[in-house]
Amino acid sequence: MEKQNNNQAPVLEIKNVSKDFSGVYALRDVNLEIYPGEVTAIIGENGAGKSTLMKIVSGVYPDYEGDVLLNGEKVNYKNPKEAGQQGVVIIHQELNLIPYLSITENLFLGNEKTNRFGMLDYPAMHKKAKELLNRLHLDVHPSAPLNQLRVGQQQLVEIAKALLLESKVLIMDEPTSAISDHEVELLFKIISELRSRGVAIVYISHKLKELFEIADRYAVLRDGRSMGSGRMQGTTKDQLIRLMVGRDLRDSFQKTNAARDKEILRVENLNFRNPENKNDFLVRDVNFTLKEGEVLGICGLMGAGRTEVLEAIFGLYPQHVSGQIIIEGKVQKIRNVDDAIAAGIALVPEDRKLQGLVLNMSVAKNTSMASLKQLSKFNFIDHKKEAELSELFIRKLNTKVSSPKMAVEKLSGGNQQKVVIAKWLATNPKVLLLDEPTRGIDVGAKSEIYKLISELAAQGMGIIFVSSELPEILAISDNILVLSESKLTAKLSREEASEEIIMKAALAEKE
Repeated sequence: MEKQNNNQAPVLEIKNVSKDFSGVYALRDVNLEIYPGEVTAIIGENGAGKSTLMKIVSGVYPDYEGDVLLNGEKVNYKNPKEAGQQGVVIIHQELNLIPYLSITENLFLGNEKTNRFGMLDYPAMHKKAKELLNRLHLDVHPSAPLNQLRVGQQQLVEIAKALLLESKVLIMDEPTSAISDHEVELLFKIISELRSRGVAIVYISHKLKELFEIADRYAVLRDGRSMGSGRMQGTTKDQLIRLMVGRDLRDSFQKTNAARDKEILRVENLNFRNPENKNDFLVRDVNFTLKEGEVLGICGLMGAGRTEVLEAIFGLYPQHVSGQIIIEGKVQKIRNVDDAIAAGIALVPEDRKLQGLVLNMSVAKNTSMASLKQLSKFNFIDHKKEAELSELFIRKLNTKVSSPKMAVEKLSGGNQQKVVIAKWLATNPKVLLLDEPTRGIDVGAKSEIYKLISELAAQGMGIIFVSSELPEILAISDNILVLSESKLTAKLSREEASEEIIMKAALAEKE
């Protein structure tokens, strides 16, 4: 794709911008310049602050320190609509569309056209929508409900919304994460057209290969700070990776190796088809083993298939999963979650509030939820046993709670996570699957969870640990699996692993 040399003044400037959440800084003193008619790639690991920065620029987070300037004038948008009216538009990775409205209604939502009687002017909106769809080579009728479109087509509708607002700055957050190669090619043509019209494009992606194809400039964030920027021409992939991960390991917990010789879990030819696209795989041909007492870390960039590996093992989507799950030498038929629990598998999910807890229920009821069969007689729950179970894990996990009857929603994030872990430990699992178990909790609670993992491993439990934080993976894991684009790209021992080696494997792409 042809790239331009640009000697113009920046259309957007970010000066010393910082943003904290409850005292924890997601961004600190970030500086960035975005130029008209160019594509600027924002690069960084998961959690580097890329999306937070773009949410500030586009009005999602109006409260921050520092300055944002548009065409040299200081701005502070109160919401995305206000930003859009000034020509700053963001296309989120999670599409911001309403599935049961038509394409036209989605395009004009919040910017509806009316006729002289004050009624919605559907003919005028349909006409304009058709023009935009033609421009994007999207051959669908504007009145079609959005949920009839493929994900890639919906992505193009999001772009059409940005074109409708005649954006000066268009922010694209992982725009190719869920679209086909053909749709990627079309997207790049559209970006080329927008760039030739002077639109400044901010492009967030983990796919370095496509960034070298499309971007004019790069800016790297690491741990919420600016680490470097420049022109893509003359820059190498290794240079960008070093900027992304070149920090010292944090002073963190180091687990002692408790792995034994006995194999507790074997996963063979694990495949997980995308429920929305049968030709696409969320997990493809993954094979690995887990021994008693081993902590196996799984890492990879967002969308690589980390969570999906755990969900496939746990029987959440059996109709889309194939392959063999073998526990202690015996092949298991896992047709649902009950089968997984019976086989000795437990899953602590990534989103504890949505998937792990019933927030308005008590600590005791949440703790017993996965083991009610053991606490019931003639279909009646033995509440004395339930209370005893809860009290046992409150002591064991050092959960700070005034009473087992206390509602879980009143606990801190770290203590809520302990309740989720207690719920699954109560099932006496042989294999414990942990998906981002320390996300959103403070340093003290993290340390306690690391210690708990080490203790469980020492008792012989096999643990699979998914995390976006590479220092955490390196500290807690005996061995490490790296995923990229649904495939396993590296198997590493703790001794041979480093952040740079892991990141290279995580960025490995299909040729």
